[in-house]
Amino acid sequence: MKKIYKAHILYTKEKNSFEVLENGYVAVDADGRVTGVSKDLASLDSDDAEVVDFGDRLLIPAMNDMHVHAPQVRNQGVAMDLELLPWLQNYTFPEESKYADTHYAEKMYRHFLHTQWLFGTMRSCVFGTVHTESTRLLMKLYQEAGMGALVGKVAMNRHCPDALCEDVETAIEGNERLIAEFNHPDALVRPIMTPRFVPSCTPELLKACGELANKYQLPVQSHLSENTSEIAWVAELEPESTSYGDAYNRYGLFGQTPTIMAHCVWTGGIELDLMKRNNVMVAHCPTSNFNIASGMAPVRTFLEEGLHVGLGSDISGGHDLNMFRMLVYAIQVSKMQYQQNHDKHFLTLPEVFWIATKSAGSFFGKVGSFEPGYEFDALVIDDSVLNIDNYSLLERLERYIYLGDDRQIEHRFCRGKLIPEPKVC
Repeated sequence: MKKIYKAHILYTKEKNSFEVLENGYVAVDADGRVTGVSKDLASLDSDDAEVVDFGDRLLIPAMNDMHVHAPQVRNQGVAMDLELLPWLQNYTFPEESKYADTHYAEKMYRHFLHTQWLFGTMRSCVFGTVHTESTRLLMKLYQEAGMGALVGKVAMNRHCPDALCEDVETAIEGNERLIAEFNHPDALVRPIMTPRFVPSCTPELLKACGELANKYQLPVQSHLSENTSEIAWVAELEPESTSYGDAYNRYGLFGQTPTIMAHCVWTGGIELDLMKRNNVMVAHCPTSNFNIASGMAPVRTFLEEGLHVGLGSDISGGHDLNMFRMLVYAIQVSKMQYQQNHDKHFLTLPEVFWIATKSAGSFFGKVGSFEPGYEFDALVIDDSVLNIDNYSLLERLERYIYLGDDRQIEHRFCRGKLIPEPKVC
């Protein structure tokens, strides 16, 4: 059934400014796509449409988490005094090994999805583990919840514990099974090719991953130039590559199909040029980059160069699944960079909102805006507890982003459907 929602509507068609419709209307068809947005109900096709009035609430696009490790949910806020490589060996890999047990996986994954739902994240690019059945379970849980996700069975066969090491044939066979079950056009939950990072994958495995992505036209996700020690390690392992990014590119994993790379803290020069040519998206993960002492990604440069950028929570390197906090952290990181280089102005609120919604959403299709043709992923915010004075609508949104939490999110929509609270164990 067609729906028309009335509320104070805020979204970003362009990165430098908000569209603000006080007491506006957005029309959504039976397939969950926006057919119009207006300050005037009469200008919309309201025949046979149910009008839902949210009163004084804010209506905004839902959040997208472009880089998150679902099996690391138990480790949030743990081992924050370690850098990347020792953190992986001592905490991350031992925890991910537990996901051979699907009962353990279900308990943790249900908690993970519930937390994403609480904070209004309706689409995600998700790392699972090497375990086919646990990854399948995660995808089924997303389907059950009605939330969108690209979910990856992680590929790794070197420099990792035996419990997480798969030979190439087994890794590809597991991915083939998930592809057969979930890789359907327009599905909300689909597979994504996920080599963990170059140090954990032999050339044979990287080549097989690239071939599989090309065969099924799967998107690709991995890590890139996160940490200086990691970059030096990749240079040793892939001496024929001109950059870390080129190491992926040589195996068909760098824009040959839609690709998103997390971090890119130290990306520049020929690597940045290659990303531009191949249209590779950046998943900026500010909390993780600080917690694991990786550095500050040059997001202003990425935007100036025309790269697509999204935001990622990257738990458990990051400690927070609230994507609204990522907007704040991204602005704060950029302000620190601005102090180092006044030629690179810090990010503004409309820019980071656009990054988190329309820019990030483009990886899933037409997601992240209320323009006609976009899928209706939306949050209804009751900010009355924060609205203690005569604030403008933009000030109300800003206060929610900086001060609010899940308690103010009254309703959550994904592809036009109201998403109820997911079950937890």
